[in-house]
Amino acid sequence: MYLSIVLLPLVGAAVAGLRGRAIGVTGAQSVATVCLSLAALLSLSAFYEVALSNSTVGVTIAPWIDSGSLAVSWSLLFDALTVSMLLAVLVVSSLVHLYSVSYMSSDPHVQRFFSYLSLFTGFMVLLVTGDSYLVMFVGWEGIGVASYLLVGFWYTRVQANKAAIKAMTVNRVGDALLSVGFFAVLWTMGNLDYATVFSVSPLMNETTVTLVSLCFLAGAMSKSANIPLHTWLT
Repeated sequence: MYLSIVLLPLVGAAVAGLRGRAIGVTGAQSVATVCLSLAALLSLSAFYEVALSNSTVGVTIAPWIDSGSLAVSWSLLFDALTVSMLLAVLVVSSLVHLYSVSYMSSDPHVQRFFSYLSLFTGFMVLLVTGDSYLVMFVGWEGIGVASYLLVGFWYTRVQANKAAIKAMTVNRVGDALLSVGFFAVLWTMGNLDYATVFSVSPLMNETTVTLVSLCFLAGAMSKSANIPLHTWLT
């Protein structure tokens, strides 16, 4: 069930994007919306099992990096905070998909739009559920790519292209600072998984923790368009 929550939006994106012409507009809309709705229902079940029953769940998919003391796996972590965020993300995204069925009905590229929209949601779910900063960063960068595609969806319009490029450029500023924060965590704490970082961080120098936190904050500010990295929304 937990792995399905992450995979369903990506499956919807793949089917709508790669098989959109074969299944038609209605098929692409239906597949993407149903996949998101199922993921939202599963997140509700996960919220009951994890948050209300106080039972944290971890899912290890495959090893990724094993170099010296650094060991990173494709792993997911479902704790109370994660399932609370998942519930909000997937319910809202499901409603956006439903609204878009009518809103985008007259557009000639509906399949592509629903593919991008589901892709955005899939990477957001990966960001929320990753059990390490590195897995989270994959979802983070995936959201950046999906945002670029959605902002520049009407690519024949000059202003849409300019806005997409501006969004990607400003986000790179935040991503650079976020990467600096990751390297600082790896250098000072020896790993990038949440369990290690959260257990070691109380023992670290306050200045180091503050600088890392500021780097993370800058990354979040660029992604969410907060001042002074808000210009990509103007």
